[in-house]
Amino acid sequence: MLKRPRRNRISKQIRDLVHEVSIDKTDLVYPMFITEGETEEIQSMPGIYRYSLDDLPKALKDVTEAGITAVLYFGIPKHKDEVGSCAYDDNGIVQRGIRLTKELYPELVVIADICLCEYTSHGHCGVVENGYVQNDKTLELLARASVSCARAGADIVAPSDMMDGRVGAIRNALDENGLEDVLIMSYSVKYSSSFYGPFREAAGSAPAFGDRKTYQMDFRNKKEAILETELDIEEGADIIMVKPAMAYLDIAKAVSDRFCNPLAVYHVSGEYSMIKAAALNGWIDEKSIVIESLTAMKRAGAKMLITYYAPDAARWLEEN
Repeated sequence: MLKRPRRNRISKQIRDLVHEVSIDKTDLVYPMFITEGETEEIQSMPGIYRYSLDDLPKALKDVTEAGITAVLYFGIPKHKDEVGSCAYDDNGIVQRGIRLTKELYPELVVIADICLCEYTSHGHCGVVENGYVQNDKTLELLARASVSCARAGADIVAPSDMMDGRVGAIRNALDENGLEDVLIMSYSVKYSSSFYGPFREAAGSAPAFGDRKTYQMDFRNKKEAILETELDIEEGADIIMVKPAMAYLDIAKAVSDRFCNPLAVYHVSGEYSMIKAAALNGWIDEKSIVIESLTAMKRAGAKMLITYYAPDAARWLEEN
């Protein structure tokens, strides 16, 4: 036989020479929860914590020593109200966390998730009137939250709400406040997914009524992902995202093939918890499963890998 593909797989050294896709520690983004309460482990996400401001420095030390260069912050306030006012309070929990992070680790890239769901008493991602989430009335609040987080020192703001027009509203607000160098990483393609269950426990953001299907995307749709991404780029998004990751690699590939903006994928809480549960039961090799999963995301076209496994993955990459 003249053609023997196995020759290119005959040893690790040869495989490493000819491989097509690699993961680097600089691809990894670590999502972190900052709370006004006490530090505690999240029951449905073993190994993941809500950190108090007192304990955040130690956590960040561990993260940076692992080689992680970017974090994504979610806030868990004590006070919640109908309009999520703590999301755009300059002394809010995320804003304080950002300032503390930049004091301790100024080179660490800080991404602020921009949404109201963790801050509203009803758990929805926007202003609710007559049982319906009002799109346009939510935009101003998202813009205010973005400006507040950017002033606190966030390098990137990441709107995750899926309101129409929010990227443009945020871009205009940032520019008007002299914050034109702050990036927008838009959750451009965020599906209404059952994979978010553990996150809603972590952030205390389960909706008090109904669901989010009127604003998050229908998982049956693919072409809609192209439309949503195109609109966000036109409005000023610097980085685009597909969420969730593993069950939506076809979407990530389609978006990556179509657009030049850097693509992030979010390896979400349910994906993390399923792997973690199987690993704790001894059913799978956790390290190899995680590295294989993250590599699949890169193979689909992602540049940024947002994953709760970031510190572990960074250490495992060092071992390979």
